[in-house]
Amino acid sequence: MIAKLLQGSLDTITGTRNSEKEVRKVKIIKSALLSIAAVCLAVSFAFAGSGDAAKGKALFNDPNLGGATGKKSCGTCHPDGKGLEKIAGKEEFNLAGKTQKSLEEAINMCVENAIKGKALDPKSDQMKDLVAYIKSLKEPLKR
Repeated sequence: MIAKLLQGSLDTITGTRNSEKEVRKVKIIKSALLSIAAVCLAVSFAFAGSGDAAKGKALFNDPNLGGATGKKSCGTCHPDGKGLEKIAGKEEFNLAGKTQKSLEEAINMCVENAIKGKALDPKSDQMKDLVAYIKSLKEPLKR
């Protein structure tokens, strides 16, 4: 349909029927534009789900995370992310005798039980930022 529209536009502009060579050029241009659009869309989806690790670090150290009113933050039990360096690739967690099937569930388990806050929406920007921070943690280099 787009090719027909492009073909019709060329006919209208030039007032003549276009050659096969011109039609091929239009098809190549159309294919290139569609390919560029597909790549742009894929890149936007790749970055849409990722959080900001710097914001996540601030949330990690915030004693008011999830509306908590105490003095504890994630960083109270895990200073500088200590103990969380290997969890980035895990798919299942076992905290307090219960199984969590995602990092988001594990984070909410700690938010609710350790810092006495309310669970975060797993799709919220806050959760994405916390996940980005935790996934950014690496084991210290051995010397």
